[in-house]
Amino acid sequence: MPQTKTTKSRTAKKPGSTTKKKSAVVSSGATSQSFWQRNTMLLIVFAAFAIVGGVLATYLTHAASRDGAFMSAVAADKCLDNAGNHATIRNKIQLYNCNGTAAQQWKYTDSGTIVNANGFCLDVKGASKEPKTVAQLYTCNGTVAQVWKVNANGSIVNPNSGLCLDDKYAGTANGTQIWMWPCNNTVAQKWTIKAPATGGSGGGTTNPGTGSGSGSGGGTTTPSNPQNPGSGSSTSVSLFDPTKKEIAMQLVSSAENSSLSWKSQYGYIEDIGDSRGYTAGIIGFCTGCGDMVPLVEYYTKIQPTNVLSKYLPALKKIGSFNPTHAGLDPNFTKDWKTAAKDTKFQKAQNDERDRAYFNPAVNQGISDGLHALGQFIYYDAMVVHGPGNDSSSFGGIRAAALKTAKTPAQGGNETTYLNAFMDARNKAMKAEAAHEDVSRIENAQRVFLKAGNLNLNPPLKWSVYGDPYTIATNPQL
Repeated sequence: MPQTKTTKSRTAKKPGSTTKKKSAVVSSGATSQSFWQRNTMLLIVFAAFAIVGGVLATYLTHAASRDGAFMSAVAADKCLDNAGNHATIRNKIQLYNCNGTAAQQWKYTDSGTIVNANGFCLDVKGASKEPKTVAQLYTCNGTVAQVWKVNANGSIVNPNSGLCLDDKYAGTANGTQIWMWPCNNTVAQKWTIKAPATGGSGGGTTNPGTGSGSGSGGGTTTPSNPQNPGSGSSTSVSLFDPTKKEIAMQLVSSAENSSLSWKSQYGYIEDIGDSRGYTAGIIGFCTGCGDMVPLVEYYTKIQPTNVLSKYLPALKKIGSFNPTHAGLDPNFTKDWKTAAKDTKFQKAQNDERDRAYFNPAVNQGISDGLHALGQFIYYDAMVVHGPGNDSSSFGGIRAAALKTAKTPAQGGNETTYLNAFMDARNKAMKAEAAHEDVSRIENAQRVFLKAGNLNLNPPLKWSVYGDPYTIATNPQL
């Protein structure tokens, strides 16, 4: 590991011509044949128009019905509603009078998620397969609980359970709980999407279409001022997409561990002299910046008997920005490497990374209307600076950027905003000696942005601390 590796600064851490028929006296048989020939041709023509029209209608419906208000068939003007418009996990999903507010604006993404305007996802509580399980709002996390298939008949199915999104007992009162129930083709399970108004034409109510519900991940808010999304598919995919997430992990690992092989870093641990004690694991959890305590606590919860739990009292005493090894030496590094061989500790690192850094960063990016690149830029900043609100943390950096540029969700230009964010981040990094090298921004993120690669599509070429890296194609998962 190079000693110039950037480390954390945590304080709290998306019509032909017609042919004239010949008049003639013919036998009845010939007349019959001519009749059927004529009508067969007409039928073929009508069928052709019907097929083309159907395909076109399906295409237009699919294209026009990806986002908007999800209207129930149980009664006039009743919509799928995020109760109180709260951006909190486990918030109630209910039926309510359609009112055009953000609480009723949803986007059905190409990866199968249904994302509220606040960036949180429609979720089956506990990924349960049992009828009567409530639908809820939850942080987008790419799990099977958040994958949906919107069908042409108006039903919305969770493939994991095979159950349909259902208006409880076909109730029509405001506040009626939305839950999961065996698909039965009743009005309680029929939804149409009223697209938001565009220009002066107004929004029209459409059938949900036939979008596929396969895959995982959270969706993106369509940014204003759309730009070239980069090479490959032009479809905007969020960082919750498994392939995009893998790319993000490799990009961060190039800066945190000088390697694209992030899964080989579970056992990494050393003191790199940045006044944060030991830096360890896949994203550089550290003993002196507060994020190692919840990691070890979570590991102990899922694996009560482990070699690291005994260090919890010492870790809790250390606090933030403290380089001490008190209560850890001489065996902490050896025990960390031992724990790293345990798949439960690997899971703990993955889950804690997602809970503390990845999910909040990507959800904020989605809420701000950013494509995958912008979501990654947020994530990398969250890893390095933590999720606090002071000037050197993610919240403070974002606040500084917002003083000079608007996010796409606010009507701003995405490239302009991301440049402002990176400028603000550079300033925050250079305020601390340990962050003098900003190549992870200038030689990677800024390079991708200048290329217009908003979807973070391979091939990707960048360098960090002078070392070159390449992701030639989408990683194999």
